Amino acid sequence: MKKIILGLVSVILLVVLAACGNSEAGKDKEKETTLVIGASNVPHAEILEKAKPILEKEGVKLDIKKYQDYILPNKNLADGEIDANYFQHIPFLDLSNKENKTDLVNAGKIHIEPFGIYSSKYKSVGDVKEGSTILISNNVAEHGRILMLLEKKGLVKIKDSVDNKVNATLKDIDNVKKLKFLNQIDPGLLAKAYQNDEADLYAINTNYALDAGLKPKDDALILEDSDSPYANIIAVRKEDENKPAIKKLVKVLHSKEIQDFITEKYKGAVLPVK
Repeated sequence: MKKIILGLVSVILLVVLAACGNSEAGKDKEKETTLVIGASNVPHAEILEKAKPILEKEGVKLDIKKYQDYILPNKNLADGEIDANYFQHIPFLDLSNKENKTDLVNAGKIHIEPFGIYSSKYKSVGDVKEGSTILISNNVAEHGRILMLLEKKGLVKIKDSVDNKVNATLKDIDNVKKLKFLNQIDPGLLAKAYQNDEADLYAINTNYALDAGLKPKDDALILEDSDSPYANIIAVRKEDENKPAIKKLVKVLHSKEIQDFITEKYKGAVLPVK
Protein backbone atom coordinates (compact mmCIF):
# COMPACT_ATOMS: atom_id res chain seq x y z
CA MET A 1 0.00 0.00 0.00
CA LYS A 2 2.83 2.37 0.94
CA LYS A 3 4.48 1.66 -2.41
CA ILE A 4 1.26 2.55 -4.24
CA ILE A 5 0.90 5.80 -2.29
CA LEU A 6 4.56 6.71 -2.89
CA GLY A 7 4.10 5.95 -6.59
CA LEU A 8 1.05 8.21 -6.80
CA VAL A 9 2.87 11.02 -4.98
CA SER A 10 5.78 10.72 -7.41
CA VAL A 11 3.46 10.93 -10.41
CA ILE A 12 1.70 13.98 -8.98
CA LEU A 13 5.05 15.69 -8.32
CA LEU A 14 6.20 15.02 -11.87
CA VAL A 15 2.97 16.48 -13.29
CA VAL A 16 3.27 19.58 -11.08
CA LEU A 17 6.92 20.10 -12.02
CA ALA A 18 6.14 19.67 -15.72
CA ALA A 19 3.30 22.18 -15.41
CA CYS A 20 5.64 24.65 -13.68
CA GLY A 21 8.22 24.14 -16.39
CA ASN A 22 5.66 24.77 -19.11
CA SER A 23 4.40 27.80 -17.21
CA GLU A 24 7.92 29.27 -16.99
CA ALA A 25 8.52 28.56 -20.68
CA GLY A 26 5.22 30.28 -21.44
CA LYS A 27 6.29 33.30 -19.40
CA ASP A 28 9.61 33.45 -21.26
CA LYS A 29 7.72 33.32 -24.55
CA GLU A 30 5.40 36.08 -23.40
CA LYS A 31 8.43 38.24 -22.54
CA GLU A 32 9.76 37.86 -26.08
CA THR A 33 8.65 40.73 -28.34
CA THR A 34 8.61 40.85 -32.13
CA LEU A 35 9.17 44.21 -33.83
CA VAL A 36 8.19 44.55 -37.48
CA ILE A 37 10.42 47.25 -38.92
CA GLY A 38 10.43 48.72 -42.41
CA ALA A 39 13.80 49.60 -43.95
CA SER A 40 15.55 50.51 -47.18
CA ASN A 41 17.76 47.72 -48.55
CA VAL A 42 21.11 49.47 -48.09
CA PRO A 43 22.40 50.27 -45.56
CA HIS A 44 19.39 50.18 -43.23
CA ALA A 45 18.32 46.55 -43.63
CA GLU A 46 21.96 45.40 -43.53
CA ILE A 47 22.55 47.24 -40.25
CA LEU A 48 19.36 45.76 -38.79
CA GLU A 49 20.42 42.25 -39.83
CA LYS A 50 23.67 42.75 -37.90
CA ALA A 51 21.71 43.94 -34.86
CA LYS A 52 19.21 41.06 -35.05
CA PRO A 53 21.09 38.40 -33.01
CA ILE A 54 22.14 40.97 -30.39
CA LEU A 55 18.54 42.07 -29.94
CA GLU A 56 17.31 38.49 -29.74
CA LYS A 57 19.45 38.04 -26.61
CA GLU A 58 17.55 41.04 -25.22
CA GLY A 59 14.22 39.31 -25.88
CA VAL A 60 13.37 41.25 -29.03
CA LYS A 61 12.92 39.54 -32.41
CA LEU A 62 13.23 41.70 -35.53
CA ASP A 63 11.04 41.10 -38.56
CA ILE A 64 12.62 43.28 -41.27
CA LYS A 65 10.37 44.39 -44.13
CA LYS A 66 12.30 45.89 -47.06
CA TYR A 67 11.04 48.87 -49.06
CA GLN A 68 12.17 50.34 -52.37
CA ASP A 69 10.36 53.68 -52.00
CA TYR A 70 10.03 56.55 -49.50
CA ILE A 71 6.21 56.74 -49.31
CA LEU A 72 4.95 53.36 -48.08
CA PRO A 73 7.19 53.03 -44.98
CA ASN A 74 5.55 56.02 -43.26
CA LYS A 75 2.07 55.13 -44.51
CA ASN A 76 2.40 51.55 -43.25
CA LEU A 77 3.77 52.80 -39.92
CA ALA A 78 0.91 55.25 -39.42
CA ASP A 79 -1.60 52.52 -40.36
CA GLY A 80 -0.10 50.10 -37.81
CA GLU A 81 1.13 47.58 -40.39
CA ILE A 82 4.69 47.91 -39.03
CA ASP A 83 6.01 48.92 -35.59
CA ALA A 84 8.86 51.20 -36.72
CA ASN A 85 10.79 52.24 -39.78
CA TYR A 86 14.40 53.08 -40.53
CA PHE A 87 15.02 54.90 -43.82
CA GLN A 88 14.58 58.64 -43.37
CA HIS A 89 16.01 61.79 -41.80
CA ILE A 90 14.18 64.33 -39.63
CA PRO A 91 13.38 66.96 -42.33
CA PHE A 92 11.74 64.23 -44.41
CA LEU A 93 9.76 62.97 -41.40
CA ASP A 94 8.61 66.52 -40.57
CA LEU A 95 7.41 67.09 -44.14
CA SER A 96 5.70 63.68 -44.25
CA ASN A 97 3.85 64.40 -40.99
CA LYS A 98 2.74 67.78 -42.31
CA GLU A 99 1.55 66.50 -45.68
CA ASN A 100 -0.20 63.39 -44.34
CA LYS A 101 -1.43 64.77 -41.00
CA THR A 102 0.36 62.01 -39.09
CA ASP A 103 2.16 62.11 -35.75
CA LEU A 104 5.21 59.91 -36.26
CA VAL A 105 8.22 60.71 -34.07
CA ASN A 106 11.98 60.26 -33.96
CA ALA A 107 12.95 57.49 -31.51
CA GLY A 108 16.70 57.89 -32.10
CA LYS A 109 19.34 59.07 -34.60
CA ILE A 110 21.41 56.15 -35.91
CA HIS A 111 23.62 57.12 -38.84
CA ILE A 112 24.39 59.73 -41.47
CA GLU A 113 24.60 58.98 -45.19
CA PRO A 114 26.67 61.77 -46.74
CA PHE A 115 24.63 62.94 -49.74
CA GLY A 116 26.51 63.10 -53.04
CA ILE A 117 26.50 64.96 -56.35
CA TYR A 118 27.72 62.64 -59.10
CA SER A 119 28.77 63.11 -62.70
CA SER A 120 30.11 60.86 -65.43
CA LYS A 121 30.84 63.96 -67.51
CA TYR A 122 32.87 66.11 -65.11
CA LYS A 123 35.89 65.04 -63.06
CA SER A 124 35.99 68.15 -60.82
CA VAL A 125 33.64 70.94 -59.75
CA GLY A 126 35.80 73.45 -61.61
CA ASP A 127 34.92 71.70 -64.89
CA VAL A 128 31.16 72.25 -64.53
CA LYS A 129 29.96 74.47 -67.37
CA GLU A 130 27.19 77.06 -67.34
CA GLY A 131 23.82 75.63 -68.28
CA SER A 132 24.66 72.09 -67.19
CA THR A 133 21.68 69.87 -66.39
CA ILE A 134 21.32 68.46 -62.88
CA LEU A 135 18.85 65.71 -62.10
CA ILE A 136 17.40 65.83 -58.59
CA SER A 137 14.52 63.90 -57.06
CA ASN A 138 10.89 64.98 -56.75
CA ASN A 139 11.37 64.70 -52.96
CA VAL A 140 11.06 68.35 -51.91
CA ALA A 141 12.43 67.56 -48.43
CA GLU A 142 15.85 66.90 -50.05
CA HIS A 143 16.03 70.12 -52.08
CA GLY A 144 17.49 72.32 -49.34
CA ARG A 145 20.10 69.67 -48.65
CA ILE A 146 21.12 69.52 -52.33
CA LEU A 147 21.21 73.31 -52.65
CA MET A 148 23.47 73.59 -49.58
CA LEU A 149 25.89 71.14 -51.21
CA LEU A 150 25.88 73.09 -54.47
CA GLU A 151 26.33 76.38 -52.60
CA LYS A 152 29.34 74.99 -50.75
CA LYS A 153 31.12 74.62 -54.08
CA GLY A 154 29.92 77.94 -55.54
CA LEU A 155 27.49 76.50 -58.09
CA VAL A 156 24.48 78.30 -56.57
CA LYS A 157 23.91 80.91 -53.84
CA ILE A 158 21.02 80.54 -51.40
CA LYS A 159 19.41 83.94 -50.82
CA ASP A 160 20.07 85.67 -47.49
CA SER A 161 16.31 85.98 -46.93
CA VAL A 162 16.12 82.20 -46.25
CA ASP A 163 16.23 81.74 -42.45
CA ASN A 164 16.92 78.01 -42.49
CA LYS A 165 18.76 76.64 -45.52
CA VAL A 166 17.33 73.17 -44.84
CA ASN A 167 14.03 74.57 -46.13
CA ALA A 168 15.48 76.26 -49.23
CA THR A 169 13.73 75.60 -52.54
CA LEU A 170 14.72 76.18 -56.16
CA LYS A 171 13.00 79.57 -55.93
CA ASP A 172 15.38 80.63 -53.13
CA ILE A 173 18.66 80.64 -55.08
CA ASP A 174 20.81 82.83 -57.27
CA ASN A 175 21.69 80.33 -59.99
CA VAL A 176 25.38 81.23 -60.38
CA LYS A 177 26.09 78.58 -63.03
CA LYS A 178 22.63 78.77 -64.61
CA LEU A 179 22.11 75.09 -63.88
CA LYS A 180 19.04 73.47 -65.41
CA PHE A 181 17.26 71.54 -62.65
CA LEU A 182 15.34 68.45 -63.70
CA ASN A 183 13.30 67.19 -60.76
CA GLN A 184 10.48 64.93 -61.84
CA ILE A 185 12.00 61.60 -60.84
CA ASP A 186 11.61 59.23 -57.90
CA PRO A 187 14.74 59.08 -55.65
CA GLY A 188 15.08 55.35 -56.30
CA LEU A 189 15.53 55.96 -60.04
CA LEU A 190 18.39 58.49 -59.83
CA ALA A 191 21.20 55.92 -59.88
CA LYS A 192 19.64 54.28 -62.95
CA ALA A 193 19.42 57.67 -64.65
CA TYR A 194 23.12 58.19 -63.88
CA GLN A 195 23.94 54.84 -65.48
CA ASN A 196 21.86 55.84 -68.52
CA ASP A 197 23.69 59.20 -68.82
CA GLU A 198 20.47 61.25 -68.72
CA ALA A 199 22.01 64.49 -67.36
CA ASP A 200 25.32 66.18 -66.55
CA LEU A 201 24.98 66.06 -62.75
CA TYR A 202 22.96 63.88 -60.39
CA ALA A 203 22.05 64.34 -56.71
CA ILE A 204 21.79 60.77 -55.39
CA ASN A 205 20.93 59.47 -51.92
CA THR A 206 23.77 57.33 -50.59
CA ASN A 207 21.62 54.23 -50.01
CA TYR A 208 20.63 54.20 -53.69
CA ALA A 209 24.18 55.00 -54.78
CA LEU A 210 25.49 52.02 -52.78
CA ASP A 211 22.72 49.81 -54.14
CA ALA A 212 23.88 50.70 -57.68
CA GLY A 213 27.50 49.85 -56.90
CA LEU A 214 28.77 53.44 -56.60
CA LYS A 215 31.40 54.31 -53.99
CA PRO A 216 30.50 57.75 -52.62
CA LYS A 217 33.98 58.58 -51.29
CA ASP A 218 35.55 57.78 -54.65
CA ASP A 219 32.80 58.53 -57.17
CA ALA A 220 31.02 61.63 -55.84
CA LEU A 221 31.95 65.00 -57.30
CA ILE A 222 30.68 66.66 -54.11
CA LEU A 223 30.11 64.76 -50.86
CA GLU A 224 28.44 65.94 -47.67
CA ASP A 225 30.51 66.38 -44.49
CA SER A 226 29.98 64.29 -41.35
CA ASP A 227 28.42 67.30 -39.54
CA SER A 228 25.28 67.00 -41.69
CA PRO A 229 21.96 67.64 -39.89
CA TYR A 230 20.39 64.83 -41.91
CA ALA A 231 20.87 61.87 -39.57
CA ASN A 232 18.80 58.78 -40.40
CA ILE A 233 16.44 57.82 -37.60
CA ILE A 234 14.21 55.12 -36.16
CA ALA A 235 10.66 56.45 -36.57
CA VAL A 236 7.69 55.20 -34.55
CA ARG A 237 4.14 56.18 -33.71
CA LYS A 238 4.07 58.71 -30.87
CA GLU A 239 2.36 56.31 -28.46
CA ASP A 240 5.15 53.75 -28.97
CA GLU A 241 8.08 56.10 -28.39
CA ASN A 242 8.85 54.79 -24.89
CA LYS A 243 8.11 51.10 -25.41
CA PRO A 244 10.88 48.89 -23.95
CA ALA A 245 11.41 47.03 -27.26
CA ILE A 246 11.94 50.33 -29.14
CA LYS A 247 14.37 51.53 -26.45
CA LYS A 248 16.32 48.27 -26.73
CA LEU A 249 16.44 48.56 -30.53
CA VAL A 250 17.91 52.08 -30.39
CA LYS A 251 20.35 51.10 -27.63
CA VAL A 252 21.69 48.17 -29.67
CA LEU A 253 22.01 50.33 -32.80
CA HIS A 254 24.08 52.79 -30.74
CA SER A 255 26.29 50.01 -29.37
CA LYS A 256 30.01 49.88 -30.15
CA GLU A 257 29.55 46.60 -32.04
CA ILE A 258 27.07 48.15 -34.49
CA GLN A 259 28.96 51.44 -34.78
CA ASP A 260 32.16 49.54 -35.59
CA PHE A 261 30.25 47.45 -38.15
CA ILE A 262 28.96 50.61 -39.89
CA THR A 263 32.42 52.19 -39.94
CA GLU A 264 34.19 49.10 -41.25
CA LYS A 265 31.60 47.93 -43.79
CA TYR A 266 30.80 51.24 -45.48
CA LYS A 267 34.22 52.90 -45.23
CA GLY A 268 32.99 56.46 -44.84
CA ALA A 269 29.94 56.17 -47.12
CA VAL A 270 27.82 55.72 -43.96
CA LEU A 271 28.80 57.30 -40.65
CA PRO A 272 27.44 56.21 -37.23
CA VAL A 273 25.92 58.82 -34.96
CA LYS A 274 27.87 58.93 -31.71
